[in-house]
Amino acid sequence: MAIFSVVLSQINKDMLIIDSPSNDAYFNIALEEYLLYKYPTQAIFLLYVNAPSIIVGKFQNTLAEVNLDYVKEKEIKVVRRMSGGGAVYHDLGNLNFSFHSKLNENEFLDFATFTQPVLNVLHQFNIPGQLEGRNDLLVDGKKFSGNAKLAKGGKMIQHGTILFDSDMSVLSDALKINPLKYKDKAVKSNRSRVVNLKEYVSDHVGIEDLKQALIKQMIDDNPQTTIYELTKDDTQSVEKLIDDKYSTWDWNFGFSPKYNFNNAIKIPAGYIELHLDVLQGGTIDNAKIFGDFFASKPIEDLETKLVGMNHNEEDIRTFLNSVDLSAYFGNVTVDEIITLFK
Repeated sequence: MAIFSVVLSQINKDMLIIDSPSNDAYFNIALEEYLLYKYPTQAIFLLYVNAPSIIVGKFQNTLAEVNLDYVKEKEIKVVRRMSGGGAVYHDLGNLNFSFHSKLNENEFLDFATFTQPVLNVLHQFNIPGQLEGRNDLLVDGKKFSGNAKLAKGGKMIQHGTILFDSDMSVLSDALKINPLKYKDKAVKSNRSRVVNLKEYVSDHVGIEDLKQALIKQMIDDNPQTTIYELTKDDTQSVEKLIDDKYSTWDWNFGFSPKYNFNNAIKIPAGYIELHLDVLQGGTIDNAKIFGDFFASKPIEDLETKLVGMNHNEEDIRTFLNSVDLSAYFGNVTVDEIITLFK
């Protein structure tokens, strides 16, 4: 029996294959959680492709991972997933796979079982990928896939991403952060050298060919595997989960661990330096402002008003528009001061 068949039999013989009909990152990340609870014992192989988006690990400080100005300008969604690990960039040149299976405590740190089927399919395209380290797939020493796991409700999910024809320039700019701004104990992303698999195949091979090859191989090696199409009820349930959780600031940003934030600007009104202590949940616990600006009101008044607010540009901008900033900093604009907070 081929290695692929052996591995697949270890996963589960009775498996559902789901090819998500959506390119919305909110939808697909929410779909992972929905399937986890809808099918508590069912093995699932899920495939999806997201429009440009940043997917951050559950235990990361989102603000410290994402170039917020850039992702807003480019309308790139930022979504927190259920599993740990680092932040990754998704776009239409990026194929994502997700295995759902019964939890086996002894296999939780074993990434090989669920990456081997993917590698076997890649080998069909003469792509010499291999698992290296704990959870990365590499070719010629360069990373094309990162994998993460979670255990919940008696099930285990291992999901990964395959860089096929992704825009590397966006990846770099979207995850470019000044490390001096944030100090915390959150999980940090490891920036590795990355490569698109498009470089290893002919021009006639596209990401859809890779996806269909994965589906075909799953079916060929396990006749009991069935294709499942999401129902209207499934879609409505996922959309509710998006509204309640995956599209919210509280989940994607506020869920971050507590951290210290520091930033400074030099503007015509003077030099201004900001220090924030932010609690888990994104609430400002303490604020200190220093600089050589001239103020007619005590800066401590503004510091006190910031306490209890979310470290959220929208909320802070609304607040700054409601106060007389010239009384604290002299001749400044809201746009100038808001840059201190990001």
